[in-house]
Amino acid sequence: MSDLDIQIPTAFDPFADANAEDSGAGAKEYVHIRIQQRNGRKSLTTVQGLKKEFSYNKILKDLKKEFCCNGTVVQDPELGQVIQLQGDQRKNVSTFLVQVIAVTLSFRYS
Repeated sequence: MSDLDIQIPTAFDPFADANAEDSGAGAKEYVHIRIQQRNGRKSLTTVQGLKKEFSYNKILKDLKKEFCCNGTVVQDPELGQVIQLQGDQRKNVSTFLVQVIAVTLSFRYS
């Protein structure tokens, strides 16, 4: 019995790598595009998580002009600045942001 190594299993933490500070997990910044239901068929589309280096007012102006809707920039204490648009604009906003970011990156690196 003395030559047998007995290993006692320790508690396994499956999220240990994700919680590590030096880990790249969770380092990505996501842009959240959500819809909030209002009265009846009316809804709001909210966009949060854009980088602070972007001008929210200029983005809002382009979104309003592109999609023919009204909107505003709201300052939230927890979430920071949030863009609100009238109507269900989720698909429109996502394609618009992908196109604008692709153009911005191509100008930045060319």
